[in-house]
Amino acid sequence: MENKMHVKTGDTVAILSGRDAGKQGKVMAVSPKEGKVIVEKLNMVTKHVKPRRAGEEGGIVKAEGAIYASKVQIVCPHCKKLTRVGHKVHDEQKPNGGVKHVSERVCKKCGETL
Repeated sequence: MENKMHVKTGDTVAILSGRDAGKQGKVMAVSPKEGKVIVEKLNMVTKHVKPRRAGEEGGIVKAEGAIYASKVQIVCPHCKKLTRVGHKVHDEQKPNGGVKHVSERVCKKCGETL
């Protein structure tokens, strides 16, 4: 079973602890199985890359490393504060007369939709 994540790809998050604490960036990838996220231009690690084909260069490459999702918190795009994610469920009418339950993510501080 996949774990639920409070962050999604494209969210702006702030790093809570570690070398990059206090910095903000955009989430590039989410791995629910590992409980980790990759944040753009943060948690940079060095990789030693071996050339794979003739003519290709090897060397030391900098890349974004994965960070545990519990160490990041979402920044609300409306109030610009660090916030937790709430869920608001409302009903939407279907064309055939039925009702569809729609859940949306909301900011716990200002109540705006994320």
